[in-house]
This record gives sequence, C-alpha cells and structure tokens, in this order.
Amino acid sequence: MSHDDRGSVSAFVAVIAIALVAVAGLVYDGGQILTAQARVRDLAANAARAGAQEIDLDTLRAEQQVVLDPDRAGSAALEYLTAHGATGSVEINGSRVTVTATVRQTLRILPGADRDVSATDSADAVPGLLEGELPDA
Repeated sequence: MSHDDRGSVSAFVAVIAIALVAVAGLVYDGGQILTAQARVRDLAANAARAGAQEIDLDTLRAEQQVVLDPDRAGSAALEYLTAHGATGSVEINGSRVTVTATVRQTLRILPGADRDVSATDSADAVPGLLEGELPDA
C-alpha cells in the first residue's frame, strides 16, 4: 500500500455507512407511514360509523325515516377521532356521515418535516331491528 492510498478506505466506509443509514431510514420511516395510512383509514371508517349511529329518533318514530341528528352525529365522529389521537372534519348529508381523519407521523431517521397522513370514509345510517324483530331470511 502506497502513501497515496491512505484514508481511501475510510472515505469508502463513511459513504457506505451514510447509505446504510439512509436505507434504514427509508425502511423504518416508510413502514411507519404505511402503518399510519392503515390506521387513519380505520379511524375515518370507525368515526363515520360512530356518527351514523346518531339517528334522530323523533323523526324515525314519527315518519319512519332514518335521518341523522347533525349536531350529535358530527360531535360523535369528532369525539371518536379525538379519543384516538387524530384530527379531522365531518360532513353530514342526509343519512350519510363523511369523515376525513388526519394523523401526524413523525419521521425518526430521515431528515425532514413530519408527515400528515389523511383518509376519508363514509357511513350511512340505516334502520336496525326493533326488539323482538327477526331479520328477513
């Protein structure tokens, strides 16, 4: 080994080490973002279902129509999101609740700002069975 080659292995090792950290960051942080996407889709669906349960019982009894109580439906959906560490918005349209949920995913290895991950899902309020009724076969 000549004197001109000194330090060349150290530079190579440094470059490889940086590349390995970057790959580890992509794998770990990328996996966390994919997990957050699955979680936020689940949160949006469940929050929409929570809102869709808030039926206006007076209208149901008087007119046999399934109509949501918009204030209670919106509150129920937002409370579900808040209880599970998410934020979002709720839209009520007739008997349909549409929820957009957002969670913030922190990047642990890769440089850069945290990522907001969002998903939207809807649920419809439908009449259930009254006590003693049997479902149609």
